Amino acid sequence: MKLFGTDGVRGKAGEKLSAQTAMRLAMAAGIYFRKYSVTNTILLGKDTRKSGYMIETAIVAGLTAVGYNVLQIGPMPTPAVAFLTENMRCDAGIMISASHNPFYDNGIKFFDGKGDKLEEDIEAEIEKIYFNDELIANAQKTMTEIGANKRIDDVIGRYIVQIKNSFPKELTLKNLRVVLDVANGAAYKVAPTVFSELGADVIVINDEPNGSNINQGCGALHPEELASEVKRLRADIGFAFDGDADRIVVVDERGEVVHGDALIGVLATFLNEQNMLKGGGVVATVMSNAALEDHLASHDLKLIRANVGDKYVLELMKKHGINFGGEQSGHVIFNDFAKTGDGLVTSMQIVAMILKKGKKVSEIFSAIKPYPQILLNLKISEKKPLDKIDGLKELEASLKKDGIRALFRYSGTENLIRLLLEGKNQALVEKRMAEVEKFFIKALNA
Repeated sequence: MKLFGTDGVRGKAGEKLSAQTAMRLAMAAGIYFRKYSVTNTILLGKDTRKSGYMIETAIVAGLTAVGYNVLQIGPMPTPAVAFLTENMRCDAGIMISASHNPFYDNGIKFFDGKGDKLEEDIEAEIEKIYFNDELIANAQKTMTEIGANKRIDDVIGRYIVQIKNSFPKELTLKNLRVVLDVANGAAYKVAPTVFSELGADVIVINDEPNGSNINQGCGALHPEELASEVKRLRADIGFAFDGDADRIVVVDERGEVVHGDALIGVLATFLNEQNMLKGGGVVATVMSNAALEDHLASHDLKLIRANVGDKYVLELMKKHGINFGGEQSGHVIFNDFAKTGDGLVTSMQIVAMILKKGKKVSEIFSAIKPYPQILLNLKISEKKPLDKIDGLKELEASLKKDGIRALFRYSGTENLIRLLLEGKNQALVEKRMAEVEKFFIKALNA
């Protein structure tokens, strides 16, 4: 598809994602959702990027032009938009965010009336409408059929109640000191409020968004400051969110970042102990470390691997009747409480686990030690189909014989091939990666 990527439409604001593009995309989405309309209302949220004003206005113009009413809720986490879309009986929800990307990028994510991310065939249909000039022109309304917009500021309370309801009522955070890095993003109000209302001693950093400091040297991509503050303040735990708060990074009491696969594995076995894990396993991605798989197997739990992207994780969770999954990058999905990766829901489950186990965070997550893994992004001049590259099958067989897991895939947006090798012997993994790099340089840079 020309517009949609793995998570909605994303690009540099004012260039790939211009006001014109946003307005026309909103019109196309409005035309599609109209076929299934019940309330004739679409919910619209955003993160804290300056370009959000431009894109928000363009989307409102596009939706109202084709007759839709719009509820604007301002800066809110992506999972909040998913929840509120269903909770407020809207036909669809739209989130304006480029997630963990720098401030100059932005994106548009769509949710259906149940708060689920759209499947690829629906995105393809919206994109088809986008490029149909006649359909766009004929769908525009006049007179009383033009839609209206309304800005509402009190929906944050609904989401806060939803998050708090995911935390066991018999527990309190009264004796827990927590540092929150909200990345100058969409969680800057919600996260501190939830933890404070549950009784925690809360210290918040990077909570002064100015439109251009979202994710800037902070948050889930840059947890160094959080780690330093947790140690300095002798906190029990630290949480770093990304710009739209759908992913999370955890820092233990020693100031060390918890590996994403350790997070998934330990939470999975805890849920299983509490009889809260459905489907007998977990869905993660092809990127997840084999140590996660071995840990789960030791607890008689299966690991099902999905393509990279939380929506693909969720698809397999539904298919296999599993209620827990995620990505090592910090997108964690508790399907009983949220429709998508939700950093706040995840943080609630983590602190509940800590309180119930009565152990330090570092002790709990030391149960999984990831195997050595090397990920290399290699620039290439052409993207040959992998199954057409001479000698690749033999290379993969050789790696497997050495006990090394290999994953080779092209970037969807750049002339890059992503090379991943993983095994129990660091030196051997490094040696074989040097061979793999030479192989692909020769095969793809002719």
